[in-house]
Amino acid sequence: MIKNDLFLRALKGETVDRPPVWMMRQAGRYLPEFMEIREKYDFFTRCRTPELASEITVQPIRRYGMDAAILFSDILVIPQAMNIEVEMKPNFGPYLPNPVRDQKGVDNVIVPDVHEELGYVMEAIKATKEKLNDEIPLIGFAGSPWTILCYCVQGQGSKNFDKAKKFCFTNPIAAHNLLQKITDTTIAYLKAKVVAGVDAVQVFDSWGGMLSPTDYQEFSWQYIQQIIDALKEDAPVIAFGKGCWFALQEMSKSGAAALGVDWTCSPRNARYLTGGNITLQGNFDPTRLYSSPAEIKKMVNQMINDFGKDKYIVNLGHGILPDIPLENAKAFIDAVKEYKV
Repeated sequence: MIKNDLFLRALKGETVDRPPVWMMRQAGRYLPEFMEIREKYDFFTRCRTPELASEITVQPIRRYGMDAAILFSDILVIPQAMNIEVEMKPNFGPYLPNPVRDQKGVDNVIVPDVHEELGYVMEAIKATKEKLNDEIPLIGFAGSPWTILCYCVQGQGSKNFDKAKKFCFTNPIAAHNLLQKITDTTIAYLKAKVVAGVDAVQVFDSWGGMLSPTDYQEFSWQYIQQIIDALKEDAPVIAFGKGCWFALQEMSKSGAAALGVDWTCSPRNARYLTGGNITLQGNFDPTRLYSSPAEIKKMVNQMINDFGKDKYIVNLGHGILPDIPLENAKAFIDAVKEYKV
């Protein structure tokens, strides 16, 4: 049994004394202990070495004592396993030298045996569970099929993913073929993660907000729904679509245990759009962590009051930024732990 099960109780919608807290990208680049490891090993070596991935996962827990850990990994391990080359270039980000741009490219993409290609992730989960010693739950994650497609077609990060959208709109059959392959791989991957020991999973639709509401249903949401349907009996699923407030109503009927909300949607609107019955997670603006610790604590208290303490998980509206002062991250976590109704 997990000693601090506040996060899991919030996912079930149970009444709690205070909401749980964790931060997206909490295992990583704002921590000096992470930087030490980063200087010695390149990005995918860190992902593929269970001892390193597990160590990075627990670093923020040791320092701040969040209510949940999230496995250190990357959404792009999926395309790598699917026969798509992915590099992580320093000061540039993801780079895919051979982007998928036509049906022939899609035909070369495989649905892999996840245990064979991504076994290192399962080993990292086991190593992390050992280190966590049942103190708190562990979250596993994957990118949404649309978000993965964006990188596979664009070949790198982008402000508008114009090439990815063009591919979908000019070659929809090939696009849906690719999305389905990514979905099938993701389902197998997340199921394997649950068997390996994660207590919940989160689907990151980082680029969902690039699509119009109609295109979102066609090219993103229907595939996330397949993932939720396949996983919800195995583990709680959190769906997070950045910039996707317009889909919250639809998402709330999906069977997901919780929905992530970014900072562009107020707590009141998020509760209204989701009917008030589902656990919500978010939605502190990550750049607000540049504010003073006293200001952060005040704003976090206000945010909890606005969402309500139940059916709520305190988090950022996207990942923590690399140059956030350590005491500011601490103020964010401490504000939640000290919260009194």
